[in-house]
Amino acid sequence: MARLSQLVNRPDVTVHAKLESRNPTGSAKDRSALAMVRDAWEAGRLRPGSVVVESSSGNLAMATARLATMLGFHFECVVDPRANARTIAAIEAYGATVHRVTEPDPETGDWLVARLARVRDLLDANPGALTLDQYSNEAAILAHAEGTMREIVGAVGAPDRLYVATSTTGTIGGCLRRVREESLPTQVVAVDAEGSVLFGGVRGKRLLSGYGAGFVPPLAARSMPAAVSRVSDLTAVVTCRAMALAEGHLVGASTGAVLAAVLADLPSLSAGDTVVAMVHDGGMPYLDTVYNDDWVTSTFGITAAQLHARVRELLP
Repeated sequence: MARLSQLVNRPDVTVHAKLESRNPTGSAKDRSALAMVRDAWEAGRLRPGSVVVESSSGNLAMATARLATMLGFHFECVVDPRANARTIAAIEAYGATVHRVTEPDPETGDWLVARLARVRDLLDANPGALTLDQYSNEAAILAHAEGTMREIVGAVGAPDRLYVATSTTGTIGGCLRRVREESLPTQVVAVDAEGSVLFGGVRGKRLLSGYGAGFVPPLAARSMPAAVSRVSDLTAVVTCRAMALAEGHLVGASTGAVLAAVLADLPSLSAGDTVVAMVHDGGMPYLDTVYNDDWVTSTFGITAAQLHARVRELLP
């Protein structure tokens, strides 16, 4: 847990960052991957020599690839063009096979839907293979209920608000589960991407990996957040950069969205409130995108001067 003091202009409000970026492969997905692999292993479905096929925007695949090297199963992951090149390189360094979809789903125009279709094709081609299915596997929820949220409460007590980026909804589902089971006063805010269909959102173009979804996963039925905050891709990028300059934490795209939601809500918080913002992953895999001026200016149609001016607006 890291106290944020520079990016937050409310000295009467305490904001902590939960640094899931410190996990073995650098993201909250280390917890989900370990829980799902352990569940399949203990059930006898997964053994050395097994083949696991999974869709991922990158982090879950990297965490699973690491476990595959340790336990002796083969991992094949399906990614789309939004996956960070450095993350893909790490996945392959762990010995996993990477399958890239090159076209979005023709009916919905969504990349995630296309990835899931490729997973089904790979499973059909290899009848002995299995999928952990992070979009419906309740082991992921249990991992964040018993791990992530337990650690937050143990460190700072029950926060007044917790901001969590959503995609598969495993992390937020686990946090909400512990809030319900312990009757905690915490309001859990789901941070979603503009263009995501989660929580009644309207489908649209999404340029960043790590948060948002093109279909509503089964795990989402376990998630009833107190509020939903939708953040644009460019706002997430700007806030990532401000976090690095103001607080010294290099964070990933979804964390930029989380922090943007926190900053937007600051005026509505009460004096003495404690807030926790989830840092889902670190920024190193995003150096070629979020932190690259050429990529940002060409992708969003703004000048470097405009980009830097927006970042400066957030700095103390």
